[in-house]
Amino acid sequence: MKQLAKWYEWVLLLPVVLPLFFVQGMMYPLLAPKTFALRTLGILALSLFVFLVLRGQPFFWDRLRHPLTWIPGALLVLAYLTSLIGVDFYHSFWSTFERGDGLLTLSVCVGYFYLVLLSAEKPWLSHLLRYAAWVGSGAAVYLVVQWLVTISGGTIPFIVKANGRIGGTMGNAAFLAAYLGMTFFATLAVATEYRLRWRRILMAGAALQFFAIVLTATRGTMLALLGVAGTALLYGAFATHPYRTAARKMLALLIVGCTLFLLFRAPLSTAPFEPIRRLASISLSDATVASRLFVWRTVSEEALKRPLHGYGAEHIDVPFDQVYDPSIISEEWFDRSHNAYLDYAVQYGIGGLLLYLGLIAAFIYMSVQLVRGQSRYGPFLLGIAGTIAIQNFFVFDTAMTLWLFLMLFAGMAIHNVSDDSRTRTVLFSPRPVIGVLAGIAILTLVVPVVIQPLRANLLAFEAYQYQIVDVARTASTTERGVGLATYADLEFGYNAYFMYTREQVRRLSGADLRTAYVYTVALLNHNFEKYPYDARTAMYLAQVISLAPPDVTPDTELLSSALERILRLSPKRSQAWYILANLALDRANAYPAKSKERLAGYAAAQDILARYVALVPHLSQPHFVLAQLLFASGDTVAAAEEAEKGRETYREDLDTAKRAVVYYETVFDLPNAAFFLSEIVRLDPSNEAARSDLETIRAHEQSQ
Repeated sequence: MKQLAKWYEWVLLLPVVLPLFFVQGMMYPLLAPKTFALRTLGILALSLFVFLVLRGQPFFWDRLRHPLTWIPGALLVLAYLTSLIGVDFYHSFWSTFERGDGLLTLSVCVGYFYLVLLSAEKPWLSHLLRYAAWVGSGAAVYLVVQWLVTISGGTIPFIVKANGRIGGTMGNAAFLAAYLGMTFFATLAVATEYRLRWRRILMAGAALQFFAIVLTATRGTMLALLGVAGTALLYGAFATHPYRTAARKMLALLIVGCTLFLLFRAPLSTAPFEPIRRLASISLSDATVASRLFVWRTVSEEALKRPLHGYGAEHIDVPFDQVYDPSIISEEWFDRSHNAYLDYAVQYGIGGLLLYLGLIAAFIYMSVQLVRGQSRYGPFLLGIAGTIAIQNFFVFDTAMTLWLFLMLFAGMAIHNVSDDSRTRTVLFSPRPVIGVLAGIAILTLVVPVVIQPLRANLLAFEAYQYQIVDVARTASTTERGVGLATYADLEFGYNAYFMYTREQVRRLSGADLRTAYVYTVALLNHNFEKYPYDARTAMYLAQVISLAPPDVTPDTELLSSALERILRLSPKRSQAWYILANLALDRANAYPAKSKERLAGYAAAQDILARYVALVPHLSQPHFVLAQLLFASGDTVAAAEEAEKGRETYREDLDTAKRAVVYYETVFDLPNAAFFLSEIVRLDPSNEAARSDLETIRAHEQSQ
């Protein structure tokens, strides 16, 4: 049993390496494997714990007497209760591959907290910080190499090519920055415990972690580190200690540096280095900032409609869809508010927000206690607390950051609430047979929790690979994946939509296109019936039906149901209004030109678009769509007026620019056509057709 207890201790610590873990050949290869591994280790740890308890192994049960240790459990219980009466407990529990959160992951993280609290000795915190320091340094090295590969245009085995901002082994820049914001202080905390050479290596690792945070261009974490540094220097400048003069000088340098940055913010906002450019562009007029502020304000207003019980875990998208406004928000779909505090309030009500604030406050309190107790870790843990408290206004918890946060909290709780005079105690008299059976029973949870979802994930990836070369295989693979009856059905539907609308409808024809259309509609219809609150599925279903192959009769009744649901759940979605207008035009075009029926159909389409324009008057694209329709109806004056409104409200957007070019080329307005063609070329440099048209117009203007 001693050997088993030793394995159990390693299982408790093993998730610390997961930020470096990823597997190619899966959907979301940088995130999904981490979630699967964490859930597997959580089940294994619980199985071993139950077995050891029933075998008579003593644990630190008295630690549960301290009230601060109740907060994570209370938050978990509240999360389950609010999700049970929320929008959909099934989705709240499982989440998705892409996100990997939900009640299941929260349960694993909180379960780990209590297993560590009951099992670990005082050195646990030191071990955790040491491993986190090395893992964080490794993640930083990987990101720096990834950045060098990206800017050089080369490739290196096992280095994933970045898509957008550099995300390292997390696949998301903000996720990695939030994690490194914690391991940076962990590295500083333990560096002095090593001998000179290893100390230098760890200090270099801390420097690399800071540089990696800068490379991610994650403004929330950079501001958090700046705030923590400023607070620490301000305290050091007035405290009584030998380094007070140095602290004052560094504080003065920090103030001067920030002042110069603000003075030269305008030119820096166009700097070629993205982190500097993103920091300098922070303002109320910045598109990303304006979008975040709008989401915080409107989603908060929606959350106040359910202040006590919230919407349940993983259902932030429900209030967001109600307030979505494409004239303000650049992102089309949101399942997080990009503010951890607001996320907890929306999902679990005011109680969830208060418990989460209490958790952070308890973390800060325990850090202060360690500082007062002259612990060398205290100041650095306080730095972690400050970083989390500040950056969580701009980011949100992921499985890796939440696990590390709770493990650090458990380590500090062991230091603060344990009493060395107390020994481990046995809760039950030994029942070894029951222990074996209970441990095996818990281990079987790996099948529904990990193995079946993993199979579904691999099938989803296989379906994606063969979407063009073997449509029948993609269809059968998708059917097998959905047939596993896991929570993957939503993402199977989303992926089927992307495959059909982005690739298959453009590259396939004949029987292959019909096959792709049929299985995509069938899958989305399955999800449409199963998730009646999901505006995204309804929108995707309507768009696929509207793109039916020429030889397939679309299900107009299903299309009408999807459109009705979209306009009810998210009334400002432009695609739904465009589809309605196109339906009116299709019906009108079935009649002879200039007939009453055709004119009435065109008038109906104009009315639909006019109502949408009135709903979102500051959105540019629908003005051009309506202008094109008015011109086709012969009302050139009204068309020109509508196009002018579109020109006035335009903000850089590729789809809007394409719509505008169609109109201006139709009416032969070359100057405006040239402007929007230049926008297309700027936003999509690979668009050679637009570049050719732009060169033709410029040559024509020069010849005049």
